[in-house]
Parts: sequence; structure tokens; C-alpha cells
Amino acid sequence: MAEVVLKGIEKVYPNGFKAVHGIDLHIKDGEFMVLVGPSGCAKSTTLRMIAGLEEITGGEIWIGDKCVNTLPPKHRGIAMVFQNYALYPHMTAYENMAFGLKYQKTPKDEIDTRIKEAAEKLEITDLLDRKPKEMSGGQRQRIAVGRAIVRKPEVFLFDEPLSNLDAKLRVALRVEIKQLHNQLKQEGSTATMVYVTHDQVEAMTMGDRICVLDYGRIMQVDTPLNLYHKPKNKFVATFIGAPAMNIMEATLFKDEDRVCIKLNEDILYLNEKMADKVKDHIGEKVYFGIRPEDIKLSSSDEEHRKNVVTGIVEVVEQMGNEEIIYFRIKDRQYIARQEPNMRGLTLGEMEKFYIDMDKCHIFDYETESNISI
Repeated sequence: MAEVVLKGIEKVYPNGFKAVHGIDLHIKDGEFMVLVGPSGCAKSTTLRMIAGLEEITGGEIWIGDKCVNTLPPKHRGIAMVFQNYALYPHMTAYENMAFGLKYQKTPKDEIDTRIKEAAEKLEITDLLDRKPKEMSGGQRQRIAVGRAIVRKPEVFLFDEPLSNLDAKLRVALRVEIKQLHNQLKQEGSTATMVYVTHDQVEAMTMGDRICVLDYGRIMQVDTPLNLYHKPKNKFVATFIGAPAMNIMEATLFKDEDRVCIKLNEDILYLNEKMADKVKDHIGEKVYFGIRPEDIKLSSSDEEHRKNVVTGIVEVVEQMGNEEIIYFRIKDRQYIARQEPNMRGLTLGEMEKFYIDMDKCHIFDYETESNISI
């Protein structure tokens, strides 16, 4: 088994700064788990503690059936791929991939077989006799991944491996890494992967599950779709999704028999199901959230006459398959995303926007937890 289990992991530095606050995380055998969060959230620190490159202050780390707290990195059954490739510049790609195996006294024939198999998987056979300076960034990163594969570790650890690459190459390599994960699983090989990134798009497209971190605490662990559609708190709601969810202060109140949101001077009506979930917060200040794709230009034949707001169009970004509309209501800017609008929009003009209240989120003002799911 190649499970990775973190039990109450803490990290406190000598100056007293506490970077990691009692993390509990169960990474399943064969799972692709992504650790994501903003800079300084301790995602790389957590990965380095799993690897044994960073000493833990408290808690336990289990890899398979072993508690590895006191084991050095080479005895933990892990292979790590770094952001800066970490290739020896004076060695060929073949020699770089073989280095760790030679250190483990692996027979020469087996080393050759493993390297050729890994090179074929990663389509780098023709690079094996080249040195790092003769390769592009993407090719170097493939070699670094290949070096991890040949070791046949229990767990693969990736520390922002694509950060140094251009946008187009990042997309290509993230697909290749995910394909590699699927291929290893189909072959029955070890395929547990823990992947650190600050890029939420990378996280959403690669992870079986995602662990969202902030200031050394877990905000939510869930599938990409659940993180997007059912964020547990305001932080996850704003971090996951591009453009980000619209979040604004509002008040819950009751208008006759309907539960409503008062947003500036606008009144938005909740459906019965959501109204029942938030009924204990009527009369309170809350955060109201709505995804950009759930705000549309209101057509003249709009069936829903309610839940329409009026704003001043400030910026329109044409993306080809969609358009992003930035509009303002009083001192607050909102973002809408929709299919291209053929009639065109005039900057500075007033437009009506329909808000799909079936898709909204309401967060407690004090705890910032999602009270609408």
C-alpha cells in the first residue's frame, strides 16, 4: 500500500513562527492529491515534511504501513520532482536518471531496462545522450520526471514542477503528468502522487482530490467539482475559480413570506430550499457570493422579472468563445461571464443583469463558513 497519512502535523520554527497547524490528511493509495493555496500557505513545507527534507515539530507521517518521522528521505520510499529540475549539469540525461539507482547498487542491466521503459513512456528516448544545457525547459522537466519513475517509489512528490515553464508548455506537461498517472495505475504500478501548486487551474485539471491550504490550515479537501460548486467557506469560494466568485456584504431579511438578500438597494429572492437553510440567520449581515457565469445580461423577454440588477459596464474582455463583463453598482465592481453578446456593449452605459439565485452562496459574516450548502 502507498497511502500517505498525516496525523496532526505541525511545524514551528526556532523563532516561534508556527507554519503548519495540526494538519490531518489521508491520501489514498494510487490517488493524485494536489496541495494548493496562495504563497505562504505552507503547501511546500508540508510536502517537504512528507519527503523528510523538513523536520516536523509534532504529529505523525505514515507512508504505507510505516511511520516515517525519524527516517531519512532515502528510506521513505519517495521520489521528488523539483521546480528547478535539480539535474546534474555535467551528466547526460541517461546518467542523471541512473544516478539514484547506481547509489542503491541496482544491477546495470536493470538500470538500463528501467531507463529505457521510462524514456519510452515520456517520449524522451532521443534525449538520453544529451546534457541539460542542450535541452529546453520542458525536456529537462521530463528528464526529472523520468528520474523519479525509474526509482519505482511508493509515492511521487511534485513541488511546483511546471512553474518555470511558459504557459503553453505548462498546459502540455500537466496533461502528460496526468496521463502518466493514469498509465501507471492501469499497469498496476505505484501511482500515488502528491502535487504542490499555487495555480488553481492546474489543481482543478490534475487532481483526483484537492487540499486547499491557507496559513498552514486545511480549508477543504474535496474533488475539483465539489470545491467549485460546494465551497465550505469564503476563502475556498474566492480562491477556486477564474474569474473569482463575486463576494459582497449583504443582509438577510424576510419580505412577507419570502427570504431575501438586500444588496445595496437591490432585493434578491432566495428559493425555498436555500431559504430554509439560512432561516436562522434572518436579520443578520452575511456575505453573498455568485459565480460570474451565473450573472447574465437580462434580455427583454426575461422570464424572471425578479433578481435583476442595473450596473454600469466598465470593461468587456472578448475571449472568443465567451466574454467577461466587468460592471459597477455604486462603489462595487461585479464580474459576469457569458457567451458572446452579438449586439455589443457600450462602455459607460447602463445594462440590466439577471442573477441566478439558484446558484448563489451565502456565508456567515463572522465564521465565513458556507451556510447555504
